[in-house]
Amino acid sequence: MQPIRTFNVSPSLPPRLEPLRRLAYNLHWDWNVDTKDLFRRLDSDLWESSHHNPVLMLGTISQSRLLEVVEDEGFLAQMDRANRQLDDYLQERTWYQKQREQKPKECYAYFSAEFGLVDCLPVYSGGLGVLAGDHLKSASDLGLPLVGVGLLYQQGYFAQYLNADGWQQERYLLNDFYNMPLHLERNADGSELQIAVDYPGRKVYARVWRVQVGTVPLYLLDTNIEPNNTYDHDITDQLYGGDIDMRIHQEIMLGIGGVQMLKALGLKVTAYHMNEGHAAFSALERIRLLIQEEGLNYVQARQVVASSNIFTTHTPVPAGIDLFAPEKMLYYLGYYAEIFGLPKEQFLGLGRENTGDLSGPFSMAVLALKMATFSNGVAQLHGVVSRQMFQGLWKNVPVEEVPIAAITNGVHARSCVAKSTQELYDRYLGPNWSSAPPDSPLWERMDAIPDEELWRNHERCRLDMILYVREHLVKHLTDRGASASEIVQAQEVLDPYAFTIGFARRFATYKRATLWMRDLDRIKRLLLANKDRKVQFVIAGKAHPKDIPGKELIREINHFIREQHLEKQVVFVPNYDIHISRLMVAGCDIWLNTPRRPREASGTSGMKAAMNGLPNLSVLDGWWDEADYVRTGWAIGHGENYDDPNYQDEVEANALYELLEKEVVPLFYEHRDTDGLPRPWVAKMKDAIRLNCPFFNTARMVGEYAQRAYFPASDRYHTLTVDNYAPAKELAAWKEKLGEHWFNIKIKDIDVSAVSDIEVNQTVAVKAKVDLATLTNNDVQVELYQGAIDANGEIVNAVPVVMHYQGEDAQQLSTYTGNITYTASGLQGLSLRVLPKNKNLANPYEPRLIAWAESE
Repeated sequence: MQPIRTFNVSPSLPPRLEPLRRLAYNLHWDWNVDTKDLFRRLDSDLWESSHHNPVLMLGTISQSRLLEVVEDEGFLAQMDRANRQLDDYLQERTWYQKQREQKPKECYAYFSAEFGLVDCLPVYSGGLGVLAGDHLKSASDLGLPLVGVGLLYQQGYFAQYLNADGWQQERYLLNDFYNMPLHLERNADGSELQIAVDYPGRKVYARVWRVQVGTVPLYLLDTNIEPNNTYDHDITDQLYGGDIDMRIHQEIMLGIGGVQMLKALGLKVTAYHMNEGHAAFSALERIRLLIQEEGLNYVQARQVVASSNIFTTHTPVPAGIDLFAPEKMLYYLGYYAEIFGLPKEQFLGLGRENTGDLSGPFSMAVLALKMATFSNGVAQLHGVVSRQMFQGLWKNVPVEEVPIAAITNGVHARSCVAKSTQELYDRYLGPNWSSAPPDSPLWERMDAIPDEELWRNHERCRLDMILYVREHLVKHLTDRGASASEIVQAQEVLDPYAFTIGFARRFATYKRATLWMRDLDRIKRLLLANKDRKVQFVIAGKAHPKDIPGKELIREINHFIREQHLEKQVVFVPNYDIHISRLMVAGCDIWLNTPRRPREASGTSGMKAAMNGLPNLSVLDGWWDEADYVRTGWAIGHGENYDDPNYQDEVEANALYELLEKEVVPLFYEHRDTDGLPRPWVAKMKDAIRLNCPFFNTARMVGEYAQRAYFPASDRYHTLTVDNYAPAKELAAWKEKLGEHWFNIKIKDIDVSAVSDIEVNQTVAVKAKVDLATLTNNDVQVELYQGAIDANGEIVNAVPVVMHYQGEDAQQLSTYTGNITYTASGLQGLSLRVLPKNKNLANPYEPRLIAWAESE
């Protein structure tokens, strides 16, 4: 029976408890331990059964319990304190305000297909989403004028359970948006705020929900509304669900719908950040609006858009990039080509590295790179991999100068460090430890934390994790209809005093979740040989529903557990989520990571573990490659790259066993004092905290994004859009002129003052004559390019030296002079190049033009 009318029924609270509603709807409670404790105190059982959802709690808690706490002076005092803490947080003078005091009003929009903020808002699948959630939290901590843009999935990502064979099964649960910390955005007249996005033959409508993340609003689009048809309802049904058509539907809604939503909300965005290529269609919509509403032509509009766009790639392999067939692109978005005045092949070329490949697919990452003023990978090694992967977009630019930077990921400290551990840090390091930089004297206080206190706290965290794992397994087995003996066995898994290895992440095959099982005899000896040096594993993670090889790895682990009778020592924890992650990174003793280098873009779970005092045991990939992996853990291998994957697995599995047998496990169990305290291990824990916490956190990461990307992009947007976009029009016209005449540039003569044999630090004068054709000295920068010669005869580790313009000679050739010196001996090289120059360029490679001197 369909209702004739619907009502949104809000929790009924006594007036004295109204602050609870405000606290529940701002996710600041997730990283404020006092507020989280307040809701746990209200009803601890309901807190757990609601998946830590204070909104659902307030809607289902009994009135009698609410009337009880109205009379509880202790509870009211804690509530008022939490409310004041939120007030203080929202009103404090922030890092951003100190950085940008004299700047005009600005706003940064952060687009992501998923956001992992809290476990009661399951619209994330893994690391990318949790990173996006942490990005918003730290943007709030720093006071950035940032808004998040995403999709609100009715079923979110799947809930995982295992059948009797250990095979992953998926269950999709419906999210009840009205009992989540969400606000439905409305127009002034009270009606739902909606947008309409063009799809082939129809419009698709979406309403807007807001999640308040401290000071940062996250706006999420929901298409499960009338008058959309059933198929369009499902656009925001499942994260990464459906076929390729559903994927393009979702990315149109995220990118194009996201831009329309920001406009409908009245936000004047000055910098747009695309977190992965899923949101790259936002660039097309922004260009359309500038053409149709501001009167710019395509070239001018593209200039404005590209100058204020930021793109972060998380993908270290081409196979991870969204690709769409040309005919599919034209079917769904071909009308943009008409609006832009572009031939279809030129439009498709926006998403192709090789624009001459007329059958090539349309790449979302390529579109994002072509439409961005600043692009970056998410770790230093990933930056190197990305520059190599996308070098073809910048013809003739040396790979090390490809303008893809690296900003190493971080994690939000207050969200991932266990409550008791945070309190320990607060006592001994002070309240600012979560955002203190590496050079802060605060970190010198780490040694003030008594070894006994740090170790006993960690033992409590291990026990908390084990108790939860037992309870979680019992529930999982009961739901599956397992036997009574299996349920009894689950109540006894894991030893609270045994050395515990943690492994939890997405079950993609390149992460090699079963590498530790490669030699069964050897791993069994480690697990079973010495009852005084027990070793155990806690493992968790999901495979994508369509990733059959990933599911096979999960089944392989579960078969190994059963066949080797290791149920008490090796546990696979089903349905990995934020809550389980937080327990594991605090409760395990060491964090294992075994990706196939260099395919781990960054990885963040190991950072969370380190913040809780866990050493890492990992292949040198992603973030671990740039950490102090000697003092804060152990490296598997030495960063080698292999051509033979099977050989690589063999070598690195053996290296893992060697480390565990001869270094890791002995350090944990040996050299204990009379109180059973492993002081050498605790020293390593302190180093893990001291050296990793201040750098691998989102306070540093988001500050770096602000200074390197948001501030310059926003400033450039303001510069280019004044006076009815006059600077943008001038820059676009200059680029067109540059493109027409660039290839007429001729480097005519290079006069080097020295002969081929010189000494270290000897000054060598160079004079060059360049025919700039119709261009002028103001349009170009001429550089000497010096560096060592490698075995292939190429200049490597080059240093550019800007030459000085000396005027034109009688033949109207532009004369440039410069000096070089070499600080090292050996075979060194020199070349000369010409680059575009304009004060409004983000970098000289933006026009993708470069002229080199021809080698002799």
